[in-house]
Amino acid sequence: MTLTTGLSPKCTSTDPVVATTPLVTFLERVQETAFETFGEKDFDPKFYVDLSLKFNLSKTQKAFDSLPRSGENGTVSIKDLQEFIATYFDYAGDDLLYYDPVDFVPEPEGFLPRVKNPEVRAWAIEVHSLWKNLSRKVSDGVHEQPELHTLLPLPEAGIVPGSRFREVYYWDSYWVIRGLLASKMYETAKAIVTNLIFLLDTYGYVLNGARAYYTNRSQPPLLSAMVYEIYNRTCDVELVRKALPALLKEHAFWNSEIHKATIQDAQGCNHNLSRYYAMWNKPRPESSAIDKESASKLLDNSVKQQFYRDLASAAESGWDFSTRWMRNTSEFTTLSTTSILPVDLNVYILKMELDIAFLAKVLGHKSTMESFLEAAEARKNAINSVFWNDEMGQWLDYRLTNGTVCKESETWQACNQNHNAYASNFIPLWIDLFHSDSALVEKVKRSFQSSGLVHAFGIATSVINSGQQWDFPNGWAPLQHMIVEGLLRSGLKEASSLAEDIAVRWIKTNYATYKKTGAMHEKYDVRKCGEFGGGGEYIPQTGFGWSNGVVLAFLEEFGWPEDRSIEC
Repeated sequence: MTLTTGLSPKCTSTDPVVATTPLVTFLERVQETAFETFGEKDFDPKFYVDLSLKFNLSKTQKAFDSLPRSGENGTVSIKDLQEFIATYFDYAGDDLLYYDPVDFVPEPEGFLPRVKNPEVRAWAIEVHSLWKNLSRKVSDGVHEQPELHTLLPLPEAGIVPGSRFREVYYWDSYWVIRGLLASKMYETAKAIVTNLIFLLDTYGYVLNGARAYYTNRSQPPLLSAMVYEIYNRTCDVELVRKALPALLKEHAFWNSEIHKATIQDAQGCNHNLSRYYAMWNKPRPESSAIDKESASKLLDNSVKQQFYRDLASAAESGWDFSTRWMRNTSEFTTLSTTSILPVDLNVYILKMELDIAFLAKVLGHKSTMESFLEAAEARKNAINSVFWNDEMGQWLDYRLTNGTVCKESETWQACNQNHNAYASNFIPLWIDLFHSDSALVEKVKRSFQSSGLVHAFGIATSVINSGQQWDFPNGWAPLQHMIVEGLLRSGLKEASSLAEDIAVRWIKTNYATYKKTGAMHEKYDVRKCGEFGGGGEYIPQTGFGWSNGVVLAFLEEFGWPEDRSIEC
């Protein structure tokens, strides 16, 4: 294969950067001062960019610049900084209000009818009740004086993931919605979609999260999948009518110049694929102090800028962070996200194309339906041409040769596929175009079972224990769900049996951890029952939107017989 469009940012006509707000820039300074003052222990950089102002920015900046400083670095004392923060800021999260969802009832009619075990049913009702805990509405103050807040003025209430993630997030919302549908909370699910469409209409793409510092990137594009699932439950044509123009805009965004790659195969056939590419080349505001420290060993400014873009692009992927994005799996500064064509992103865009075709058909838009069915077929062929590895029985990310991506063309080589096992290698199974092929599913299932990813209590994200959170031994709810759902929908007996086995083990470890800690967790250690995950740049979080959603979706799909034990 020959690469006909260079993918390195150095090869594009522009290196886009979306300007941030003056407030975000100032809060980064506060964050970095706090890092110097308080030190690394228990330091969460995101806390400082989530603060909202009590007074205008000019007055607050003036007070900050007047703080007494000592030493070569101009360090502010702990007492002075604490007093300044207490005087000039409202606490992070105070601009979000608890909201009582209109469609929440303690035990909805027809809730999880196949869950017969009373112990599991009681727990499922507790998980269902967590939607109330995670439901938030943006305060009037954000709507009236948005310049005092990094929180964005969303029109509807929403469900937040939990803990430090105080705002609505993009791809989390898909699994939140799957759980809300199991909880019969259709209005809450629709409100989430309304908020995401608002972001899309305002910025031209759905933001990573509803904060001013996330305007430089999106996240895995699953809005169409949310609309599809809600429509399947509610037959709400008005939702489809409202969503379709936004989805067309999102599809254009993910196929725009910065994301799109055209690859030519040996027969001269062109294949269009997409990559992650954040519109940012500085430290991420929500992790500025940490990003600067990570980049400190890079001396060349242009290399630093590229590292920052690859950092933000890895955050756009949702997999922040993983060896998947590194040229050298033991060196974090070798992140090269923008030079990788990811399997899963292209599967999500394929799903978007199929969803748009379906939703266009609902509205009677025949030409749109036909053009998106064509686009889906073309992307399916591209996924198989570029990512499929027949020997391994997996779809593998494709990495462009370092240092040669600015050539007019690059010959495709198998060694440029990333041969490490990642859960993302099996995400194509989630899509009907792949799981409807029985021979393919059988081959992929065997590969999956021998990949080293399947463990006693779930699917590991990778087989590499790097200390990054999107690596071994962590298992994440979204990856369990997509792979299980793909195996199940294949209809093959052995694949369906494997799907149920993984789902049962995942439910058991979620239950055991909940009983031990009193909380649902963001990620789990798939080696041990009742252990939550760790690693990465922040402490493990509880709440937790997508974990709750996947447990409820699994219980709705598989049920829980009265005589099946929930104990590990």
